[in-house]
Amino acid sequence: MRLRVWDLPVRLLHWSLVAAVAVAWYSRHDSGALHEITGYLLLALLAARLAWGFCGNRYARFAQFVRTPRATLVYARAAFGGRAPRYLGHNPLGGWMVLALLANLGLLGATGWLYTTDRFWGYGWLAGLHRGLAWALLSLAALHVLGMLWTGRQHRENLVRAMITGDKEPPGRGDVV
Repeated sequence: MRLRVWDLPVRLLHWSLVAAVAVAWYSRHDSGALHEITGYLLLALLAARLAWGFCGNRYARFAQFVRTPRATLVYARAAFGGRAPRYLGHNPLGGWMVLALLANLGLLGATGWLYTTDRFWGYGWLAGLHRGLAWALLSLAALHVLGMLWTGRQHRENLVRAMITGDKEPPGRGDVV
């Protein structure tokens, strides 16, 4: 028996963001419209994910998975010691990673949009900031994937499959629901 954790909107938004980031990265040197259109699509997806984080199902809500810094530190110590509890939704480090990724996407979108305005067109510092944020996003995404693989291995669960199907094994003894 499996338990539905990630609902369809969360999964669609997650994989749409992944695909849009890949297209934006691919088109980063394109002077045509593809990169700009993809940036606006990313901002729309970001807005939808933010809205769903406040009104979505239990495991989609920020209030469910964003823990206090103290609780996150306690979890991090346990995780690095190989004794972290299993979470059905995001663990505390994963919750903060979601916020970091979403904040970075918001800043990337804002700097990209500003660069298209008459007031900020051609400013080197803004282009540099946008480029730096893009590299930071790649770094955060890599950490996200590594954390997901590490957590999946630690708890012997396929988290990629869970993000595709939405289903996870039901909670066991010691799991955090």
